[in-house]
Amino acid sequence: MQHEITRAIPLLDEHGNLTEPGFARCLLPVYDRTKVKGGFARLKEWDYYYVGNDRFGIALTIADNSYMGLDSISFLSFEGTPWEITKSPMSVFPMGKTGLPPTSKEGVTAHAGKGYEMKFTVADSKRRLTAHMDDFKDGQPIDIDVTLSDEPEESIVICTPFEKKAHFYYNQKINCMRASGTVKIGTQTFVFDPAESFGVLDWGRGVWTYHNTWYWGSASGLADGVDFGFNIGYGFGDTSAASENMLFYAGKAHKLSRVTFNIPMKDGKEDYLKPWTFTSDDGRFEMDFVPVINRASCTDVGLIKSDQNQVFGRFTGTVVLDDGTKLAIRDLMGFAEKVENKW
Repeated sequence: MQHEITRAIPLLDEHGNLTEPGFARCLLPVYDRTKVKGGFARLKEWDYYYVGNDRFGIALTIADNSYMGLDSISFLSFEGTPWEITKSPMSVFPMGKTGLPPTSKEGVTAHAGKGYEMKFTVADSKRRLTAHMDDFKDGQPIDIDVTLSDEPEESIVICTPFEKKAHFYYNQKINCMRASGTVKIGTQTFVFDPAESFGVLDWGRGVWTYHNTWYWGSASGLADGVDFGFNIGYGFGDTSAASENMLFYAGKAHKLSRVTFNIPMKDGKEDYLKPWTFTSDDGRFEMDFVPVINRASCTDVGLIKSDQNQVFGRFTGTVVLDDGTKLAIRDLMGFAEKVENKW
């Protein structure tokens, strides 16, 4: 079952539950923080952007998770011997004071701390991402100024309830935005050319349960010269109304059913840097994945734990659009991850 939300509705009812679980192709449900009933200490809000091409990428996060705030800057190099650096300053008890906007369509998401500042500005159909950190790589600063444009008409919006009352996840993923701008690390400059560089937004608002695991995969690029991307994922909440799996082709969204991540195992544990496969119950997403680098991190401080493996690599396989058209995908750079949180 894939229930589509086709009209603007309040996201939450008077009890803090979702009014209509399902998916939409744009941000139709209206998010209102004052209607949250599951406890503001459990409310988690974040804006995450990944921008990349075949050679390098950046990941930027501003998150207000109520009792814990997180800002993160990552740079990844896929050429030669791959490498990555991630710096993620944390703060305590922001409790919503970060002021993340209630919509992804407009507004400013910004935060700063000792030796760094970040700002995401959404206006005039563009998204400008700026960031600075004094000490990023070998004592050198990083400066980021990137603009995302050509936002496609359709995206994936998902309204997922949890079994616990007044707990929910409201999420939008926007793929295939064109990226232009620069990243400077010390004296070295990396340039995003919009002909080959793409961005994705992961916009999340929700009241989460304490312990959960998610799988997420995403890629944006070109298929025979046409903008193409996908969003796949599962692992938490009640997804009986709809999955978050979607193809994007020439600005239009094509809904998929269930997709399974087949991560290789060794000695009873995931072997993340070995080749993966992805399969679907409807036969419309069959993909091989060759990892390049694992952006892995594990934070474990008592009651709070986050074990993350975000693996960047190249996807090759076949997808099928809603009208039955088959597309052959070759070496499309993207990522797939498994994340376990106790938060």
